[in-house]
Amino acid sequence: MGALDYIANFCTVTGTRSKRKPMQTVEIKVKMDCAGCERRVRNAINFIEGIKTVEVNRKQSLVTVTGNVDPNKVLKKVKSTGKNAEFWPYIPQQLVPYPHSSGAYDKRAPSGFVRNVVQGFPASSNSVPEEYFASLFSDDNVHACSVM
Repeated sequence: MGALDYIANFCTVTGTRSKRKPMQTVEIKVKMDCAGCERRVRNAINFIEGIKTVEVNRKQSLVTVTGNVDPNKVLKKVKSTGKNAEFWPYIPQQLVPYPHSSGAYDKRAPSGFVRNVVQGFPASSNSVPEEYFASLFSDDNVHACSVM
């Protein structure tokens, strides 16, 4: 009986196997003016399969969804309410080395947040920039500076 069941598993056609989406957190920026907007967005998201929690922060215009969901599906559902929505573009200010550089600072960002942009620092492939600048005016490097 064991061998027949083993062979039968290879011959039978099972239903469609769907990969389970991983547990993740999706943050979306949605402009909400009143409690009605907040309720409309929350109700639209609650009907998506796989949602565990929905947190809405109207003051920061932030919707945080946790669950086994597709981020693009959540964004599409929020946009179906008629609101402008985009993925959360901000990161905490203390994680950015130069938060007031051009492109990072945004007046519309909540307090303590800046845009997530790549910081502009010239990258050198052969040496670390700090070592290069430190050796420019070194006494060991005779061709570094004519003033010295």
